[in-house]
Amino acid sequence: MHDDDADVESRIDSFLAKYTPEMAAQLREARARLRAAFPRGVEMVYDNYNALVFGIGGGDRRSGAFISVAGYPRWVTLFFLDGVALEDPAGILEGSGTQVRGVRLNSPADMARPEVAALIAQAAARHQPALSAAPPLRTVVKSISATQRPRQPSPASVRRGARA
Repeated sequence: MHDDDADVESRIDSFLAKYTPEMAAQLREARARLRAAFPRGVEMVYDNYNALVFGIGGGDRRSGAFISVAGYPRWVTLFFLDGVALEDPAGILEGSGTQVRGVRLNSPADMARPEVAALIAQAAARHQPALSAAPPLRTVVKSISATQRPRQPSPASVRRGARA
């Protein structure tokens, strides 16, 4: 982690406090699983307009990140930032952009499903030289958006049962 671990974790706790307890717990567990998979490199934290994102890369440049978990009001998504280049025989990757693909997690335990674990391993293999050369994993808060979408579902979407 970064030089002042307690301060960084305190800031992350404040970001997570914006979510429902259930979603905060899911995002914490998904983050812990990602950190356990990548003991070297940099964990970059972005409290963005749309989501709270924990990304992993070999260095602290945004362009070096290759995998992340993002928390939305009703779900957590595992993103592969170069997902279009990954082989996905199970067809689980979602997205239509030019680069990023993701897997919406029903639970953080989904990260251990064989087809998801294979995608994680495939993404990591492409970045292994940078990860191997990196120091032990440290955390850096990279940005905090001044304006943000609500981190909890709207009452209307909860009543409708929507996945908004």
